[in-house]
Amino acid sequence: MKMTEIAIIGGGPAGLSAAISAAASGARVTLIERDDHLGGQLKKQTHMFFGSKKQYASTRGIDIGDILQEQLAQYKDRVEILTDATVIGIYEDGVLTIEQNDKYMKLKPQRFIVATGASEKFLTFPNNDLPGIYGAGAVQTLMNVYGVKPGSDVLMVGAGNIGLIVSYQLMQAGVNVRAIIDAAPRIGGYLVHASKIRRMGIPILTSHTVKYAYGKDSLEKVTIWQVDERFQPIPGTEQDIEADVMCISVGLSPLAELLWQIGCKMAFVPELGGHVPLRNENMETSLEGIYIAGDVAGIEEASSAMVEGRLAGLCAAFSLGYKAGNYEELRKDCLEQLDSLRSGPVGEKILKGLAKATA
Repeated sequence: MKMTEIAIIGGGPAGLSAAISAAASGARVTLIERDDHLGGQLKKQTHMFFGSKKQYASTRGIDIGDILQEQLAQYKDRVEILTDATVIGIYEDGVLTIEQNDKYMKLKPQRFIVATGASEKFLTFPNNDLPGIYGAGAVQTLMNVYGVKPGSDVLMVGAGNIGLIVSYQLMQAGVNVRAIIDAAPRIGGYLVHASKIRRMGIPILTSHTVKYAYGKDSLEKVTIWQVDERFQPIPGTEQDIEADVMCISVGLSPLAELLWQIGCKMAFVPELGGHVPLRNENMETSLEGIYIAGDVAGIEEASSAMVEGRLAGLCAAFSLGYKAGNYEELRKDCLEQLDSLRSGPVGEKILKGLAKATA
């Protein structure tokens, strides 16, 4: 059995930031990532980030991933990185089990930071399993990671930030986005993204949803219709859209299975995307020594995930006795950054959710 001081599960923006913060404090870290590369969602995010200089504002997500890995490399003497490694479980004796390249191993850390991210939600409608119907993240991976054009004509379902950003990236790749629809009465994403879309001539139809998907061997056509203020379909409002790709971007759900397994106290918080673990201000769950960061703690932007990661890594290392002289200053700075990122109308929803998830 291998030993480590802090095990970090997930090598995306939150996990990378946690590893940097914990290692910079002096702790020995094992970072575990199920993909063959680090960076998580940053690997496919070609748009520039908002926020402040501390959250790499005006830097593209793909470049932020490289920056974080370069920072982590400064502490290679006390950081072990396991890629292509899937954590199978966390058990009562504090051991986690890992499968890597068909080999099974056990790891006993003193502290855990779970940064497993989220999965895409889907929609129910007739023929929703036709080839050509994807989650928005899958389309983004095809284009921005593998350079594969998903199709010629796309219907985007969801006008949140992901739907708007991926639609713009599809147009940049030469794909025709026929329309963006959303069941909500107003656009959920930032207006700066929506304005870019409208300038490109893409219609955004709010209060609309999918009625039916058609196709023999793959998607060929989609029927959409309007919904009322109670999200009930309005007969007679149907219209057909020719499309060989439907891209669904209707939200994310925290990937919290490991936290359920170990027995963390959970709460269903719609504002945060679903079931999330209760936590304190230091990102520590109801179980001592188990911390969280990123989308598994509640769905937010990657900027917030990175700051949560820094906070979790800092606090986990501090709990092991790594008492850097500037600990309180660094912790305060993380909390202030999170407060700033959660200001405004979007932040009100997040803050409402966090109030329900605070231990």
